[in-house]
Amino acid sequence: MSRSQRLLDLVQVLRRHRRPVSGRRLAEETGISIRTLYRDIATLQGQGAPIEGEPGLGYVLHPGFMLPPLMFTEDEIEALVLGSRWVADRADERLGAAARDAMAKIAAVLPADLRERAEASALLVGPGAAISEGRIDLGLIRKAIRSERKLAILYRNGKEARSERVIWPFALSFFEHVRIVVAWCELRQGFRHFRADRIAELTALEMRYPRRRLALLKEWRESEGIPPPE
Repeated sequence: MSRSQRLLDLVQVLRRHRRPVSGRRLAEETGISIRTLYRDIATLQGQGAPIEGEPGLGYVLHPGFMLPPLMFTEDEIEALVLGSRWVADRADERLGAAARDAMAKIAAVLPADLRERAEASALLVGPGAAISEGRIDLGLIRKAIRSERKLAILYRNGKEARSERVIWPFALSFFEHVRIVVAWCELRQGFRHFRADRIAELTALEMRYPRRRLALLKEWRESEGIPPPE
């Protein structure tokens, strides 16, 4: 176990105890020696952790304390690396660049040992089939989703038939080969799924749609029999 992981585990154990807990018990719960525990507590206190107590009296961590450089476990770091690599490789160009920038910011504040693990992660994203990009900027769709605004689109179906729609976009789904806009369609008066590469034209409207995005998402999940995320 790395030192950073050990300090994070100690913070997590202290958070579980609202009252002072003895050093001996903390050492048992974290699986370290009492001497190492005292050194780790001194290290955390030196980094600003509001830990009160002393040997023989017990220790308590005041609520609300966060250690940004120690927020992630090694498994969490690997999950972030793998996720950012997938987005950088399989999402649109703007979102891919954002994923790389976000991972760089995270790596910059990690302790040296965790930063080295992140940079040397052996979790790789395998090659996939080319994704049809289409003509429209997915960034505009994501912006409309965030701001809960309507979109006017010119859409062509699989038979190349075109139709003009006003939609309420509330989700964007990334599949292996296509991106799907999930929306309420004013023309069909129901939920519809639009392939992003089949949207020929797109105009962001100033009008907000009359329902909240989360409410639409919940109703759509129920209609599709999709369980809510855990």
